[in-house]
Amino acid sequence: MTKPIVAIVGRPNVGKSTLFNRLAEKRISIVEDTPGVTRDRIYADCEWLNKHFTLIDTGGIEPHDDDIILKQMYRQAEIALDTADVIIFLVDGKEGITAIDRDIANIIRKKNTNTLLVCNKIDKHVLDDNIYDFYELGLGEPIAISAAEGLGIGDLLDEVMKKFNKLDQMEENYIGVKVAVIGKPNVGKSSIVNNIFGEERVIVSEIPGTTRDAIDTEIEINDNRYTFIDTAGIRKKNKIYQDIERYSVIRSFTAIERSDICLLVIDGEQGVSEQDTKIAGYAIENGRSVIIIVNKWDLVEKQKGSYNKFIEDLYSKLSFMTFCPVITVSALTGQRMSKIIDKINEVNEYRSFRIKTGVLNDVINDAVLMNQPRAVKGKRLKIFYASQVSINPPRFLIFVNNKKLVHFSYTRYIENKLRENFIFEGTPIIISYRNRGD
Repeated sequence: MTKPIVAIVGRPNVGKSTLFNRLAEKRISIVEDTPGVTRDRIYADCEWLNKHFTLIDTGGIEPHDDDIILKQMYRQAEIALDTADVIIFLVDGKEGITAIDRDIANIIRKKNTNTLLVCNKIDKHVLDDNIYDFYELGLGEPIAISAAEGLGIGDLLDEVMKKFNKLDQMEENYIGVKVAVIGKPNVGKSSIVNNIFGEERVIVSEIPGTTRDAIDTEIEINDNRYTFIDTAGIRKKNKIYQDIERYSVIRSFTAIERSDICLLVIDGEQGVSEQDTKIAGYAIENGRSVIIIVNKWDLVEKQKGSYNKFIEDLYSKLSFMTFCPVITVSALTGQRMSKIIDKINEVNEYRSFRIKTGVLNDVINDAVLMNQPRAVKGKRLKIFYASQVSINPPRFLIFVNNKKLVHFSYTRYIENKLRENFIFEGTPIIISYRNRGD
């Protein structure tokens, strides 16, 4: 399932960074007793009970303070409230409830229903009477922890997992193809989504960064259901100046993880950039199928052979995804836009294609006969048999005498032979090895 996002929010100096470090199992956030030390959101990948999630540490919320830094911290925390899947609202169990806690609770009730109220600094097994005051906030039963001492952390994470289970059930109930529209800012992602839907479901603007969150829109075309996830543009890290865009990057990567197929939108006038390759690489590494959409093709100067030259240059820069199809379109004029849905359907079929075990082993055996693995220190890799263990994306398990003898170049060779014999257009192939008898 999707890797959810958990944000820790609360007023300054209640121990948010200490809890963040405890959950991330390493000292990432700066921890001091001075309010406002964490001025920006900091995030880390975490895991509990084999469930992975992204954890966000935020600056403290001071809703009524005129200090410019505190206002910026409040804005960042507000973004987290708008876009996180689960909120940990941290309060100081020793100090008790404050007016700011009440203000934050009011904000949370309007923005996020998946909230856990957590009382920090409960350093003894007998609960302080102050903890019962927090029922007044109307956010359910307070969870008592001590982030500094590590008390109650497991119970807190168990409650977070319960929230995740509800999110997973909602996602499992959906039947259809999930398509994430990804790419740099201002390449026309929202315009492409609007053109497919035939109406303006997503805000379209020439100003980069208009789409700040991942937006899901469902559609049914010829009895097939799709969910399109229009994402905020992904910039290079050194170009993310606005605090709001930092969170958008995380959301865009999460949208990739939630999808089956990604439409990588590239500006036809600008061509493939280094950032395009990084975005595409993230999608492929996560096992997502990719269709390359070259937008603004109507603005590209045409000469004899210009299309072939463009495609050659594109695959040269995206050499790790030459199996992905390319469609040149214009969202403005509608040129070739109708081909996108057809190609999504095709790639989705390839993504779920399963090879019979006998046929698969015939192809693998022929490949080995044509090109034996090289010997390593006098030892040679032996391939016994292979099996396709899953689809979406296709995963293959090859049983060998010693998987330490496998060289990445031979895995690439096997992958190429599979692609020569079967159509896996747009879809990554995942190959792993196991020693026979393990």
